[in-house]
Amino acid sequence: MSARTKARKRALDVLFECDLRSSDALETLAQRLAQAEPPVPEYTVTLVEGVVAHRDRIDGLIQAHAQGWTLERMPLVDRNLLRIGIFELLWVDETPDGVVLSEAVNLAQQLSTDESAAFVNGVLAKLLEQKPTLAV
Repeated sequence: MSARTKARKRALDVLFECDLRSSDALETLAQRLAQAEPPVPEYTVTLVEGVVAHRDRIDGLIQAHAQGWTLERMPLVDRNLLRIGIFELLWVDETPDGVVLSEAVNLAQQLSTDESAAFVNGVLAKLLEQKPTLAV
């Protein structure tokens, strides 16, 4: 597993926990950084802070492109994978778009429902098609 894959998984863990407990993601991240066991990768910090900073815009894009699903009805893993993926697609230039989609789909296959990989891929692929026209 690559360092970036581990960082994405750790960011997903933090965001998932915060959704589950209705807690603040930045506070939880700070707690994980203070514990330092296991160490929190720098890219995890980038992802969590980025999702928090752009969450309203990200959630709006999810709502607009997740046909038939509201954020509240979506599995927590899927919702947070989409948040991470959208943040990477729109605000992280050094990660190739194909890698973003592939990583999100792989994590969905490993950690969520049987339908989740296709769902995550579909939403992110729609956004990728529209990326040139999306104002961030």
